[in-house]
Amino acid sequence: MRSVVPPLSLQQNDLGKLIILCSGSDPVAGHGAGPTGNHSGMAAQDDPGRLREYRRRRRRGSTPEPFDDRAAEPADRPVFVVHEHHARRLHWDLRLERDGVLVSWAVPRGLPETPRRDHLAVHTEDHPLDYGGFSGEIPAGQYGAGRVSIFDRGGYEVHKWTDREVVFVLHGRRLRGRYALFATRGDNWMVHRMDPPTDPNWQPPPERLRPMRAVAGRLPEPDPGWGFEFGWGGRRALVRVTGGRVEVFSAGGHDLTARFPELRGLGDALGATPVLLDGEIVAFGPDGRPSPSRLRRRSAAGNRPGQPGRGPARDAPVTYLCTDLLHLDGRSQLERAYRHRRELLDGLDLAAPPAPAGSAGRSGPAWQVPPWWTGGGVDVLRAAAEQGLPGVVAKRLDSPYRPGTRSADWVAVSVRPAGRGRSAAGDR
Repeated sequence: MRSVVPPLSLQQNDLGKLIILCSGSDPVAGHGAGPTGNHSGMAAQDDPGRLREYRRRRRRGSTPEPFDDRAAEPADRPVFVVHEHHARRLHWDLRLERDGVLVSWAVPRGLPETPRRDHLAVHTEDHPLDYGGFSGEIPAGQYGAGRVSIFDRGGYEVHKWTDREVVFVLHGRRLRGRYALFATRGDNWMVHRMDPPTDPNWQPPPERLRPMRAVAGRLPEPDPGWGFEFGWGGRRALVRVTGGRVEVFSAGGHDLTARFPELRGLGDALGATPVLLDGEIVAFGPDGRPSPSRLRRRSAAGNRPGQPGRGPARDAPVTYLCTDLLHLDGRSQLERAYRHRRELLDGLDLAAPPAPAGSAGRSGPAWQVPPWWTGGGVDVLRAAAEQGLPGVVAKRLDSPYRPGTRSADWVAVSVRPAGRGRSAAGDR
């Protein structure tokens, strides 16, 4: 939460910076998956060539990845590691120590949290044991290029190991429980969680939710118990992120994911953290201000299928302005106060490249968490008017989120008299 800023800091120069800032079929292709066929690692006998495929794909000195063999150290149980791999598409790599190597699977959506849904796991080449401690950046142009970090590691127990099925129990910091890997076709396997969720209250983000809406009105007086956001005049949208995959829904529940492909990067930014976000989709014009006409043209055009980065997505890009957090890491946030939801949202690491000095909010290539203020609504409304924004939205700091309702806990305040110009909250 932020205290209200003096009007001077919301003048043209600084707010202009904020506005300007806003301005393959294989599911694991490029992720480190090997070709079809047996990559070994499933047989029990010692094979000196088990890392041949691993070394064939990499050139020593061109990548920081380990190359040398080492003997397994004595331990009570074998080691597992799960890497988070930001390659061409985000995925997770499950590696199980077995017979002197790390037998590996690329898991596009990560290990499942519940037994209700199995996830694809693509069997890849065996990795050396030293890879269990590897994290770093694989250079562009190299196999599996991208950032690799350790998501979790620890010991594990083997309950069953055959060429087509592996049953094991993980004892990690973040991952615990019994899982089964089973082969389906070629290198494609599935991974199933056999135990109930570690947290019995864990739930995935809801798949369909109607947003809460504001009533039109005047600035609340007095306003210390209210928070204030800019109204951007954009298109209301809920964004659901699970396992690094992004789904975008309109206020009416229509799937907009394919229409706005530039928002897929939110999955990479959030990684394994499941969320449901509320906000506005905005198209900025050449002057750095929201352009309703550009947004209408973009919404009508959609995007040409099969041509990422071309057509409307390139010529009229949009920005998603996140203003609320409805579900986080298996827990609904709907009953929490607006103040706490905004603090959690501000705490999410949604920044992609670091923003330039002096800029506000947390941003990525096609999304931003704009600032908000406690009290001082007159100053925020004045700043909105000076920047050509349609208005502000006032929200009670202690208000819960009421899906599908229009509530007086949220008030859309226009900079223009009623009936003139854009609504303060656009699709709110």
